[in-house]
Amino acid sequence: MLKKIDITGIILAGGKSARMGTDKGFLKLNGKAFIQYSMAAMKPLVSQIIIVSNNANYDQFNVKRVEDLIKDSGPLAGLYSGLKSSDTEYNLVLSSDIPLIRTEILKKLINNFEDNVDVIQIMSKNRSMPLIALYRKRCENLFHNVLQNNERRLQVAISKCKVKNVVLNPSLDLFVTNINTPEDLEKMVYENKD
Repeated sequence: MLKKIDITGIILAGGKSARMGTDKGFLKLNGKAFIQYSMAAMKPLVSQIIIVSNNANYDQFNVKRVEDLIKDSGPLAGLYSGLKSSDTEYNLVLSSDIPLIRTEILKKLINNFEDNVDVIQIMSKNRSMPLIALYRKRCENLFHNVLQNNERRLQVAISKCKVKNVVLNPSLDLFVTNINTPEDLEKMVYENKD
């Protein structure tokens, strides 16, 4: 079993959010910013949290913030930047647009850790979710090399790693829903009123 001291939490909050038209980490559900849900779900499991974003407004949450080392290169570059600034072997990664995320789901990643695996990711509705995953620090160099070859697709980079999928029970699928459009947000707010 991995210990909290060996795990850093990395929240990717650097997206352009083209479909949403605003920074998704600051969207609100029941009066709380999306990123606060990500932080709360991670906190019991990690020794520190890093937010990867070029937006200095995230500094209000009093956690370490790092900027993308390779600009405008999507989640892969954000992931690389987070891993580079992490001091731990294991890194719990989340995007900032999954407000219903629960600690119990993240714990499943940690409980499924295997020494010879690079990436342990959630699988929901037959889709792999590389932004709800546990990454080894050693992925950093590989991701850097992929980016240097002008490849920006996260799935391409992950295909070069040893990956394990943790299939979610369908009753938990709702908790890994990410919000991409104003319509998604409206639906979630309506369905999750206090």
